Amino acid sequence: MTHSPLEAAPLFKLGPVPITDMVIVTWVIMALLFVFALIVTRRLSLTATKSQTTLEILVGTVDAQIRDTMQVEPGPYRALIGTIFLFVLFANWSSLVPGVEPPTAHLETDTALALIVFLATISYGIRARGLGGYLSTFAEPSWIMIPLNLVEQITRTFSLIVRLFGNIMSGVFVIGIVLSLAGLLVPIPFMALDLLTGTIQAYIFTVLAMVFIGAAVSEGGSSNQHGVTS
Repeated sequence: MTHSPLEAAPLFKLGPVPITDMVIVTWVIMALLFVFALIVTRRLSLTATKSQTTLEILVGTVDAQIRDTMQVEPGPYRALIGTIFLFVLFANWSSLVPGVEPPTAHLETDTALALIVFLATISYGIRARGLGGYLSTFAEPSWIMIPLNLVEQITRTFSLIVRLFGNIMSGVFVIGIVLSLAGLLVPIPFMALDLLTGTIQAYIFTVLAMVFIGAAVSEGGSSNQHGVTS
């Protein structure tokens, strides 16, 4: 990364919308995940192929994590949680491609991901508890907690942005500095570490998304939420 992560020079424009290299990389990752989904779901059968076995393992792992973290049946949440994890994972790993900056090293991508979690939390909370029931969680355990609970909704979204952005951006900077000083071979251990860091950060982001959504749909509501975020 040779410039500020807060800046992104546009490559071209689609009407008034500037398209940066970060947007292009994001589109490529989305296209690859879409093609992967088409391939592995094209011919599902009782006799599983290698690709179907891989898909079943992935889905089973996501389902088990949702059950353990959210204490609910995974069906309504599987698509969102699985998509968030895969996108963040491959976005983080894209830093290993020469000349590519990971989208998650830019605030715009991390903000969009955090907003998706924020809106999903509200949507699933209303769907599970009703509008009145969801709004009442902000008055738990007492109405005097309403301002604090509202602020918490904002600060935890901000924490998602800062955590992902800081960890991925720092990894990109370290590899870039070592590469410029030491040549091509020396940064390989750092790249392996970056691979591990990208996986861990994708897992943490996804688990936090599940925690926030799970707190919104559970009967414990805000009280459970304080327990997991404190």
